[in-house]
Amino acid sequence: MWVPKALILVVLLAFAASTLFGCGGGGGGTDQGAEQPKDQFISIATGGVAGTYYPLGGAMAEIFNANVPGVNATAETTNASVANVRLLEGNETEFAFIQNDISYYALNGMEMFADGKVDILTGIATLYPEVVQVVTLKDKGINSIEDLRGKKVAVGAPSSGTEANARQILAAYGMTFNDIKPDFLSFGEAASNMKDGHVDAAFLTAGLPTAAVTDLGATHNIKIIPLTAEAVATLGAEYPFYASFTIDGGTYAKEQDAVLTVAVKAMLVASGSLSEDMVYNLTKALFENLDKLAAAHQRGGDVGLDSANETMSLPLHPGAEKYFKEQGVL
Repeated sequence: MWVPKALILVVLLAFAASTLFGCGGGGGGTDQGAEQPKDQFISIATGGVAGTYYPLGGAMAEIFNANVPGVNATAETTNASVANVRLLEGNETEFAFIQNDISYYALNGMEMFADGKVDILTGIATLYPEVVQVVTLKDKGINSIEDLRGKKVAVGAPSSGTEANARQILAAYGMTFNDIKPDFLSFGEAASNMKDGHVDAAFLTAGLPTAAVTDLGATHNIKIIPLTAEAVATLGAEYPFYASFTIDGGTYAKEQDAVLTVAVKAMLVASGSLSEDMVYNLTKALFENLDKLAAAHQRGGDVGLDSANETMSLPLHPGAEKYFKEQGVL
């Protein structure tokens, strides 16, 4: 059958056009079949919503999202330091807030991690002091750690960082739990028991001012028991995560005297599996936006480059190390 040449030409042109546009050749020049860049999801394990870790973690997530392209960060509520180690160990989070004593125990297989070391943790920065406070009521007549002998003392929840702090401080005075009547209570539980007269004193470790102590002081005359300079020196020599700390007078309304004690540090910790470039960018964004951290919580104002590696208890992540070297603080 005879077909006009003109018709053949029209069919060929139509086929060519459909092939060209079907492959994305028309419009904006973007290959619709090409894989687009994906967000790097960053989970930040914090603590309870009423604590310090959670608001700071939320501020960090906002900083990361606004300043590091391709990052989608969120702050997650958790049971804090020990739980956060386990989340990192199980690859269930990428960043976490952990006290430097807890990370030291994890790295070395001590205390609550005596069943095995956790060696995937890497440090980003130490942030602010978590102060060890030994709280009592003034009418108890307890003025020193030695005065705790024979007393009912809340020493923290079982296998908690506070429990370890209590044992270590007692040991600096040649004492053990056998010398007191230990009660394994969280500080919230301890505060209730102190109000009712069932507990004489309590150990807790937290940022200042600690809300539970402030609350107790609103209805009772509280006293923070000081440590001796010798005990502070002993603790610092034996455990690299302790630093001397003075609680300023007036931190709590009915406690006007300055009190010598020790502090551990809250840390930002990352999984060692994160890339050097990613952690470098996140660390840089954090330290270039510290004003936003300070606006989120009073303790955020304690974070700074000059103190970012004080009492660091973990090897630094290579990305964080690169940033600190550039800033001349390593």
